[in-house]
Amino acid sequence: MRALHADALIRGDGAPLVDAAVVLDDRGTIIDVGPAADVLPRHAGAPRETVRGVVLPGLVNAHTHLELSGLRGRGRGGAGFVPWVEHLIGARSELRPEEDPGAVDEAVRELDVYGIAAVGEVTNSLVAVSALARRGLAGCVFHEVFGVEREPLEERVRALPRVVDERVGPWPSPDLTYAATPHTLYTTHAEVVAALVARAAEQGVRASLHLAEHGAERRFLEHGDGPVVAWYQSRLKLRRDALAWPGEAPVAFADRLGALASHVLAVHLTDARPEELEHVARRGAPVVLCPRSNLHIEVRLPPLLPMRAAGILPGLGTDSLASSPSLDVLAEARALADRFPSVPHADLVAMATWGGARALGRPDLGRVAPGARPGLFVIEGDPGPDPAAFVLRSVRTPRRWLSRRQEISR
Repeated sequence: MRALHADALIRGDGAPLVDAAVVLDDRGTIIDVGPAADVLPRHAGAPRETVRGVVLPGLVNAHTHLELSGLRGRGRGGAGFVPWVEHLIGARSELRPEEDPGAVDEAVRELDVYGIAAVGEVTNSLVAVSALARRGLAGCVFHEVFGVEREPLEERVRALPRVVDERVGPWPSPDLTYAATPHTLYTTHAEVVAALVARAAEQGVRASLHLAEHGAERRFLEHGDGPVVAWYQSRLKLRRDALAWPGEAPVAFADRLGALASHVLAVHLTDARPEELEHVARRGAPVVLCPRSNLHIEVRLPPLLPMRAAGILPGLGTDSLASSPSLDVLAEARALADRFPSVPHADLVAMATWGGARALGRPDLGRVAPGARPGLFVIEGDPGPDPAAFVLRSVRTPRRWLSRRQEISR
């Protein structure tokens, strides 16, 4: 058992504490937490460490694409999603980043440096799974499938267990869940979307869906035209009548397919409207935002204030290094703080911790609470009266682990 006496503590699921203490067992499980004057006398015999600065639970990056790490800084943004993805496909075809294990390993090492304990990794190649397990990260692996033609796509889905066995072998960590998951409503056949999210519910795991990310998505789903159709026709040579479109808005269509649900992460929602966000909240769908990626691609931010008005506490992700400058979710929170000054700093830091943990369905992560084992790190310095504001000011300050969830395997 071990007691930490800190200048301040971010709890994740509660207000920050000044002059706080947290007691851990030898596995890093939280035994007690609260004001130091209350906690320390209850554990008078425990070894005590004084920590100068703010202690935080391990961060949660709830949306990553680590296999694209070899494309760091190569994404050409600002012209909208379809031009960006067209450029990305070209760069990916030329550079094959998923065949660059050094770039993936370096990205996973950076997660650890930033104090990130868990991820929602979205992948086509599964190349980052072993690296995440070696670093002891927890979370969810979302194995994406694409395809607008139903029968070939269903055949690919049936082949996924063999693909996992060939590329990963025995699953390397019980702390990482696995789910086959749809990419978007306009790149994955609707019947397959419904089947995948239903299967995830049966298996008791999270799925993920890029949803209402940009205006071209809405245009295609509602009207069957626009940049998405032009892109399909030019790149895949598909006829217009080969593309099924529902004539529905993204959130309504997701709901009809069973994809607006408490076990399916709704990622981005940059183009969502207030009434749609209210519907997301009613369905209890976990929300993940990637604001710096949205700024890079579309020069647009997610509608954070209407989300808050609807009662949504989002998690944060970084998307890939092809669209975001780093994998640091505190930098995402800082980007939101700079642009939404009315939002309390504590709420923004909570999005990088407990918001992401909730989205991934992991109550043991992202918060300093009895029974949780989130990992703890410190940002050193004088926090002053507002620890959360200090954290957001200090995104460039090095972070030091006090207690990892588990040892890193070499």
